[in-house]
Amino acid sequence: MPRDDVGDVPPERTADDRWEVARPLGGTSLDGVRMAGFRDRTAGGLDMRVLPQPAVVIVIGLGAGPVVVESASGHRPLRGVVAALSPGPARIRGEGVECVEVALSPRAAHALLGVSPLELDGSITALEDLWGRHARLLREQLADTASWQDRLALTDGFLRRRAEAAPPMAAEVAAAWDAIVAGRGRVRVGDLAASCGWSRKRLRARFSSQVGLTPKRAAMLVRFDHAARALLAGEPVGVVAAACGYADQSHLHRDVQALAGCTPGALAGVAASTEL
Repeated sequence: MPRDDVGDVPPERTADDRWEVARPLGGTSLDGVRMAGFRDRTAGGLDMRVLPQPAVVIVIGLGAGPVVVESASGHRPLRGVVAALSPGPARIRGEGVECVEVALSPRAAHALLGVSPLELDGSITALEDLWGRHARLLREQLADTASWQDRLALTDGFLRRRAEAAPPMAAEVAAAWDAIVAGRGRVRVGDLAASCGWSRKRLRARFSSQVGLTPKRAAMLVRFDHAARALLAGEPVGVVAAACGYADQSHLHRDVQALAGCTPGALAGVAASTEL
């Protein structure tokens, strides 16, 4: 949701005059899981560009009406959404938005989604398509709960129960993802495969099935995430390209166009409150 929600902030606060933001006291009980509650204080309507990021994002709507997801596949009103690591250019629109948002690292997503992240197919999916009646029951329980801290605790408990029987991610895949993140996307797939003791073909197959992207695409996404944050912060395009490891501005342009569906200049002009 709002960009200034990223990072460590007090558990209950107002992000600005518009958004009420709440975070769980003491954090969450699961590694790789972040969550927050959001409420549009002004009911001014949401019009938000969905930007790819190195996390699977779940939004559980609690408002009176659905949000509308607009993407290449058309318009779809949804009460809950799951955005894949690289969901493709899309926008979310809604009125009187109130929701719980959960961000899952690939390791957590592998455990909690109930399907291979590869099945998300780089898109935005209805939460009920993944969790069925459990999604509906959770949303109803959250809507009937008044306190943000109780809502977040309820969500945390729901996720913790799902994690109890979840299979772990392969150690080699987890190590490859950690290396991509540590290197800010500036890694070679051959080096990742060698560190795992696998062939490039085996790494690609195992990594894709458990993360939802190929290692090359994952590195591209992590590098883009750092670049997008810098562009949204007002850094010049040329400076961002050099600092984030792009060969030149044209390379940055191609990646931003492929992942966000716009130019770096257009991305830099996006207001901070328009990113998921």
